[in-house]
Amino acid sequence: MSTLRDELLNDPLGRGYAGMTDEQAATSLNTADRTVIAQFISGSDVFNATDDAEYAALTDAQKSAWDALCAIDQIDTSSGVAKAREAELFGAGTATRSNLVALRQSTVSRLTELGIGGRVRAGEVKAARA
Repeated sequence: MSTLRDELLNDPLGRGYAGMTDEQAATSLNTADRTVIAQFISGSDVFNATDDAEYAALTDAQKSAWDALCAIDQIDTSSGVAKAREAELFGAGTATRSNLVALRQSTVSRLTELGIGGRVRAGEVKAARA
């Protein structure tokens, strides 16, 4: 409840909670309109996002390197060797690179972004504001 209260009172994103009714604020908080970037994704997800034709065009050594990377449970998508290997094998403008960028992004509600699960109702907004 304190996280919700802080969000409503401080309005760090300037969503305009102060001018909203409890129902409007609840709707705003529940609406999936925030883009988040995953720092870690599974190797399986990376492999499944790989374009078949682009993978087929790799040399055997490149395929082995990519397969080894995709065998890792959790891959840091923000930097490091994995990011460098991706750029090395699948440059800008490739379908694989586009797929991986899309894979990292998801749209969530402000509640989810705050780490509050589920949905909030107008009554909960009212209680948090009190």
